[in-house]
Amino acid sequence: MPVVVVESPAKAKTINKYLGPDFTVLASYGHVRDLPAKDGSVDPEHGFDMLWEVAPESKKHVRAIAEALKSDDTLILATDPDREGEAISWHLKEALQSSLKKGKNVARVTFNAITKDAVTKAMKEPRDIDTPLVEAYLARRALDYLVGFTLSPVLWRKLPGAKSAGRVQSVCLRLIVEREMEIEAFKAQEYWTVKAVFRTPRGQEFEAGMVTLGGKKLAKFDIPTATAAELAVQAAKSRDFKVMAVESKPATRNPWPPFMTSTLQQEASRKYGMGAKQCMNAAQRLYEAGYITYMRTDGIDMAPEAVMAARDEIKRRFGPDYVPDSPRMYKNKAKNAQEAHECIRPTDMGLGPEKIRVEDDQRKLYDLIWKRTISSQMAAARLERTAVDVTSPDGEVGFRANGQVVLFDGYLKVYDQGRDDEDEDEGRLPQVMQGEALAKGAITPDQHFTQPPPRYTEATLVKRMEELGIGRPSTYASILTTIVDREYVRKDKNRLFPEDKGRLVTAFLANFFKRYVEYDFTADLEAELDDVSAGDRDYKDVLARFWRDFSAAIAETADLRIGEVLEKLDDFLAPHLYPARADGGDPRICPTCGTGRLHLKTARSGGAFIGCGNYPECRYTRPLAGDAESVASDGRILGQDENGVEISLRAGRFGPYIQRGEASEANPKPDRASLPKGWTPDSLTLDRALSLLSLPREVGKHPEDGVLVEAGIGRFGPYVKHGTVYANIPEVEEVFTIGMNRAVEVLAQKASRGRGRAAPAGPLKVLGAHPDGGEVQVMPGKYGPYVKWEKVNATLPKGVEPETVTLEEALVLIAEKAGKSGAKKKAAPKKAAAKKAPAAKKAPAKKVTAKKAPAKEKVAKAE
Repeated sequence: MPVVVVESPAKAKTINKYLGPDFTVLASYGHVRDLPAKDGSVDPEHGFDMLWEVAPESKKHVRAIAEALKSDDTLILATDPDREGEAISWHLKEALQSSLKKGKNVARVTFNAITKDAVTKAMKEPRDIDTPLVEAYLARRALDYLVGFTLSPVLWRKLPGAKSAGRVQSVCLRLIVEREMEIEAFKAQEYWTVKAVFRTPRGQEFEAGMVTLGGKKLAKFDIPTATAAELAVQAAKSRDFKVMAVESKPATRNPWPPFMTSTLQQEASRKYGMGAKQCMNAAQRLYEAGYITYMRTDGIDMAPEAVMAARDEIKRRFGPDYVPDSPRMYKNKAKNAQEAHECIRPTDMGLGPEKIRVEDDQRKLYDLIWKRTISSQMAAARLERTAVDVTSPDGEVGFRANGQVVLFDGYLKVYDQGRDDEDEDEGRLPQVMQGEALAKGAITPDQHFTQPPPRYTEATLVKRMEELGIGRPSTYASILTTIVDREYVRKDKNRLFPEDKGRLVTAFLANFFKRYVEYDFTADLEAELDDVSAGDRDYKDVLARFWRDFSAAIAETADLRIGEVLEKLDDFLAPHLYPARADGGDPRICPTCGTGRLHLKTARSGGAFIGCGNYPECRYTRPLAGDAESVASDGRILGQDENGVEISLRAGRFGPYIQRGEASEANPKPDRASLPKGWTPDSLTLDRALSLLSLPREVGKHPEDGVLVEAGIGRFGPYVKHGTVYANIPEVEEVFTIGMNRAVEVLAQKASRGRGRAAPAGPLKVLGAHPDGGEVQVMPGKYGPYVKWEKVNATLPKGVEPETVTLEEALVLIAEKAGKSGAKKKAAPKKAAAKKAPAAKKAPAKKVTAKKAPAKEKVAKAE
């Protein structure tokens, strides 16, 4: 029986159902090989040779495939039809070389949908592995390794607290940081509009906006103040009005094209608030179950048989009027249409969302995909747009009303795309006749302010990256996940905010590696990699050109001192860090001592803050981000508590906080509480401040043992506490309202999750071998999980789950911990000498060159 290998057990199960007992279908569980997280895995000095190794967790899967090949002569590689899928097939073939030597046949098959017809057809059309596509993968992987493994150590040395830099992630981070700086530099401008209600002779009312004043057409800012608005209102009230013109025009709206990866992620974010990762996980499960076509694609074209099936389904469900005369054809408009497979569509057009039984997020996503696909082949919507001009007899004041009527809904019967910036829909206007007089109703002014550009959501960021040609369908989700996991960006109410670390990394790269975070450079490099996948360019030439310039840029930073870096960043970020003062004074003068100058500083934790140059005599600090609001709020008195003690809002190094009274000899540490996530200084009231200072709050005595149950906010967020047991609760507001029933439920859920866990004697996870010898493990601990190597124990950062930590991340934590304690310096050489006494190639050298990063500084996977 031929051995068929796919990526996942779910895909294997579906395909096995179609192929039957004549085939053995096994899963590789994703990539089976990768570059070791150590220096030398990519060797620029020897033609960019790449050192691959089978991941420890993949060895058993490779062995299972090799075992199956002992009795079978044919290996069929049926991984996904994109670059990553081709790479997995290539890695499998390379890893199984010892099992393929004796006349075994290797074939590559691809299918865009996991249906019986698609799979059986693919089995009849085997091919060789696509070498150009594999070379494009090798080039990307090498670039990401070289950038991450050489640039990240520079960040660690020159910018304390920075975690990593990546070829694409750094450019994506720059987009978010620059948008935030635009928002902070934005100055709102006031303007006014005037609207009036008119009544027709038939008693029907409609609303119109002022467009003419003083006989001149109004521009946006022509009514700048309340006084000017009131004059405009009086001008309208003192005049009669009649209908000057009525204009009606037919219009059509054509349907949206079917989904590709980026537009699916954008729409799932708009309509359901799904992140890119959640969206792709749901799509992956739908694909593996056979419900949709392959979900990583830049293509929007649809197979002819699918187009005809969609038209048939439209006719069956909605009638012939909703089927256009000819099928609709769509073509890509993206800068780089790479991996342009068929669009994302249902495999069966007749299988409506109401007929599938899947989890909620999959059902929602399938509903989107089905509706978008069906609507893309439907007739256009037909509209009538009407504009009514209302003018005073002297022509001095004029209003305009716009209306829209849907004459035939067409594709709108099924679906319409969400919008990032919602506009008010125009409604139907009453019947009016040119020349007829109108009665005036209410005439009111409305104040407005110009708005800053909106922060990116995952949807709008993916859209912008696509427009710039940055990233590809297989990378959007991982890029966004990486910058959030590295704490460079935080996601709040679906909006992306840069953290202090993210600002500093962007400023550092923009100053010292400007070319490599430029949008055009990144897009051009992506285009070159597309050429490699098409067979039009040698991938080693691409690598050689990139490495020549990049290694030189790395070498130029070798002698930089941290003080020089901070001085440069301080100057670069000055407009943001030290906004102009209203009184015209020097914004860099310390507000506490009045003589020191403010400077950018970094803490060991990696956080950035502004501190006084007279430290330690003056200990003034304030946060880097949001400083204008914090400074404005610093010292604001909110009121007094029941004892007459003042409650004030302060700006501190780690953000805004509230304080009861002042520090004194009798009370050196007055009550303080940081503002929780989601609370803003300008919205803080005395009642909310007092409730915050009163925490932890007593909920009551536990009904089972009488021990006190409390609710509070701690280092890891809001919680309830029973004795020594803490359980997280999802929302800050619930801390102030949670009752005993809910608290007992939350505590019981925590207890049920803890039952049946293994004793803490063994590791939670074995990550692999340390480059200096010895095993790296994830261990359970009294104060939380930690990574262990030799005598070095490093606690996992907040938010990192033991199940998801990688070897690369663990090596970074171990290196940081060892640098603080000196344990590594003592332990590593002894261990290496014991194991590799005759030829210790990995001596703990301190030498730094432009070609390679130090052996002891490890980096996470870059893109």
